[in-house]
Amino acid sequence: MDPTDHPSLTHLLDILEEAAQGDRVTVQDILHEIGDRSIMPIVLAIALLMVSPLSGIPGLPTLSALLIVMVMVQALFGRRHLWLPGLVRNRAVPVRRLRRAVAALRRPARWIDRHSHPRLRMLTGGPLRLGTLLLCLLIPMTWPLLELLPFVTSFGAGAVSLMAFGLFTRDGLYVLLGYGVVGGLAALTLWLVQAGT
Repeated sequence: MDPTDHPSLTHLLDILEEAAQGDRVTVQDILHEIGDRSIMPIVLAIALLMVSPLSGIPGLPTLSALLIVMVMVQALFGRRHLWLPGLVRNRAVPVRRLRRAVAALRRPARWIDRHSHPRLRMLTGGPLRLGTLLLCLLIPMTWPLLELLPFVTSFGAGAVSLMAFGLFTRDGLYVLLGYGVVGGLAALTLWLVQAGT
């Protein structure tokens, strides 16, 4: 099931559900279903799972951050086939939890798919695309520290999801919304720092 054939969140969730076999699903299982050439769908899938209740599993935000950083570095260097070390590929989550996360994302995914189409393409190509890729690389780097605060990583993951979805479907509006979430998080962080001093 190649996600680039049907660039939608619903199709990507179908692929994740297809990978959920047996008792546990590994990173390798998910990569096998998505394909090692589909870099933006992989980033989108990981970020989506971090928006879901899976972000509350200890260690998973850090693993997700590591995955996204490794994938984005390879994307920025133009690598065509994704490489991940065996230690990362063999990490697993319970299938029951993955299916629950996919089910929770179904309704918002359908709404987003209905309201998505190619537009504002200047935000999805050229230098602006590169800037978005860099943001998708930098945001997850904060997740290992934020993991101490349950579900806080979901906000950053939401921004990455929006930007990755926008690049994946060439819908610049979602890239713009991702920038807005990043700006809001930056403003909130600055306010909290100022309030604490």
